[in-house]
Amino acid sequence: MSRIIGIDLGTTNSCVAVLDDKGTPKTLAAGDGERTIPSWVAWAPDGRIVVGQRARRQAVTNPAATIYGTKRLIGRKVNADDVSWFARLAPFRIVAAPNGDAWVRVHGQPISPQEVAAHILRAIRKTAEEALGEPVTRCVVTVPAYFDDAQRQATRDAGQIAGLDVIRILNEPTAAALAY
Repeated sequence: MSRIIGIDLGTTNSCVAVLDDKGTPKTLAAGDGERTIPSWVAWAPDGRIVVGQRARRQAVTNPAATIYGTKRLIGRKVNADDVSWFARLAPFRIVAAPNGDAWVRVHGQPISPQEVAAHILRAIRKTAEEALGEPVTRCVVTVPAYFDDAQRQATRDAGQIAGLDVIRILNEPTAAALAY
């Protein structure tokens, strides 16, 4: 049975941890040595999708197609007060999906926050697989305690899009208490 990784899918940065063979939690580093991955995804003009630090670096030259902070949108309606506030500040377009959910528009295409989160989760999964030297398919994801059922389900959906089986959604304060 493969290991279960723990993912902190953050608004600003994300990271991954696993229990080592002795049962001690260990935060995994990416190939560049960084233990956190910026929660940014960018669609380059040539069609490539970049995640993390490379996406954040191109935000100056490609702001409308560089998406960040989608954790604020996941599972939320476009007319929610928090979403309206974020839409005024974001350099990319936030649009309504057919069901009223908040999505982003990149190069004229609507993209769900779950799809954006899935790109971040794929990068985290790749980091874990490279560090562990084995395939990873199962995970636990932390979310803020205030996330409602729709936001939790949207987070599960993002994991499924990324090819991960989300075993459990864990409140961040609960994760902190368990770590302590």
